Amino acid sequence: MNAIAASLLVAIFIWGSNNAATKYLVQSWPPLFIGVTRFFGAGVILLGLLRIMPQLGPIHQLDAPLRRRLWWEGSIILALYIITFNLAIAFTSASHVALYLGAAPVWALVWEGRPRMTWVSMKAYGAALMALAGVVILFWPALRAGGTAWIGELIGLACSVFWTHYGRHCRAFRDVLTSAEISAHTFVRGSLLVAPFAAVEAWLYFYKHGTTALFDPKLIGIQIYSTLASGVLAFLIWNNALKAWPVSKVYLFNNLIPLSTMLWAHFLIAEPITATFWPAMGLIIGGVLMGQTRWESVLGKRFLPVE
Repeated sequence: MNAIAASLLVAIFIWGSNNAATKYLVQSWPPLFIGVTRFFGAGVILLGLLRIMPQLGPIHQLDAPLRRRLWWEGSIILALYIITFNLAIAFTSASHVALYLGAAPVWALVWEGRPRMTWVSMKAYGAALMALAGVVILFWPALRAGGTAWIGELIGLACSVFWTHYGRHCRAFRDVLTSAEISAHTFVRGSLLVAPFAAVEAWLYFYKHGTTALFDPKLIGIQIYSTLASGVLAFLIWNNALKAWPVSKVYLFNNLIPLSTMLWAHFLIAEPITATFWPAMGLIIGGVLMGQTRWESVLGKRFLPVE
């Protein structure tokens, strides 16, 4: 197997385990506290690695305008992602949240332009409709059940949109910062923006439930694993793959994250596989493949409509 492909499978394996681990942690720790400590720790470690690992790229000095951009463009969106991801994990299944995130490439395609009577536009919006059908299938049981069950699904969908928006901001920084620098700086700043809310949440939670769980070695170990493996190691693997392969090819591996998450959550924390998971996964992955595939390379230009 190609070494890049094998390394990406390791990253998918790690991110799936991270999602399941987060679901396990939110049963004992408050969700924002989990997100803030994890992203802040990963950001600080990445900043340190940038100084001792030249292969991650050069270190750029941040002037005042760039620092402001990092706060108001990338980091504030990442802060919203941290909030929604961890709340979604708390309110719905880890595999559902991973599926919503799996639809992010489709939202990115739609974000790039309004509908037009061109092949590229029709492909993008057709992919979005297919992914949207998958989202509706995920939502449907919660909507039928009534009550507040749908809230977790809605937060999961919002999480997917914020992740897409964050990726767009990251692309805007690539002319002035390396990928590692973008992640490191936005991880630290985004977590600091959420920190005041996480501090109040943690104080109220541990005041009510006691601090025994806070010092549980097993929970601390899981959080350390997620910080190092998901926030640092998997990112480095991903960054290395992006240097060697086209972005579209690397992002196709995203399609495996929901499956990895579902398997981890099912076998480690006994999370049930919902009846809607497989059809929704098929539609969302189908939408991503439809939108990301270069069909002119597959079918040949003569089989495609003229722009």
